[in-house]
Amino acid sequence: MSGDIDIYGVFVPTLLALMVVAFVLTGALRFVLARIGFYKLVWHRSLFNLAVYIIALGGIVAVAHACQP
Repeated sequence: MSGDIDIYGVFVPTLLALMVVAFVLTGALRFVLARIGFYKLVWHRSLFNLAVYIIALGGIVAVAHACQP
């Protein structure tokens, strides 16, 4: 994985970009889980959301690392 991503002349750390992607993905998943009523089964919603975010970020980083030439 390279160190930075160039966005219109502004260098953004790769991890920051991947964190934003994971946040958007987790937000969509939280919306779906709330709509189907899954959170009624969860003991601590905030800890569950944090765990899902960490898992999503780890998966996205692993995929980005595997796709690197």
